[in-house]
Amino acid sequence: MTNRKTEAELEDPCAEVRRGRGRPQTRCDDETRAIIFDAARHEFAASGYAATSMESVARRAGVSTKTLYRLIPNKAALFEAMITDRIDTFVSVVRLRACDGTDIEKALREALIVCGELILDGDVITLQRVILGDSEKFPEVAETFYHKAIRRTELTLASWLQAQHERGLIKIDDGETAAGVLLGMLVFQPQRAVMFGHAPTLDRDALERRAQTVAALFLRGCAP
Repeated sequence: MTNRKTEAELEDPCAEVRRGRGRPQTRCDDETRAIIFDAARHEFAASGYAATSMESVARRAGVSTKTLYRLIPNKAALFEAMITDRIDTFVSVVRLRACDGTDIEKALREALIVCGELILDGDVITLQRVILGDSEKFPEVAETFYHKAIRRTELTLASWLQAQHERGLIKIDDGETAAGVLLGMLVFQPQRAVMFGHAPTLDRDALERRAQTVAALFLRGCAP
């Protein structure tokens, strides 16, 4: 008798593994990677790049080192994959924040909230502090973070802004410059306050209020 995959299993590569076909349930590789990336974020933030090992990440993730090395070959690849995974999620969410033209301020505010949730996350701020401290010894780590995280975040927001410009909803000369201005307004002060130990990370309400203020100020200057 042939086993047919359900529609849910076709859409979700992990569904068949979770169902187990009579065997004990196991995680699929995608789920295991997600657990590993979460463990790696905490481990790198807590211990720094130099002191973090593949073994310590495996322990925190609750997987064997054999499984970890099967999925990710070394620490440098793990760091890059961890960053890329987080930014891929961010990029996909921002792309979904489409604006139908009826409320550009609401659409921009929602896009900024997504940016703030990424950039002002406590683990991300701690990770940046660690990367800066290790940058002389491991310049490649700083380069990876800059290109895979910082630049991709800027370019994602720039692309979103350019799309709104082309639809006639805002007027900007350069998407990257506009994105840099917006992100500076949104995160510069609270990010530095957290990095230097003078304030806790913003809670959701505070982030929403800040995003609303920044969106309103920005749109006053680039109304078509």
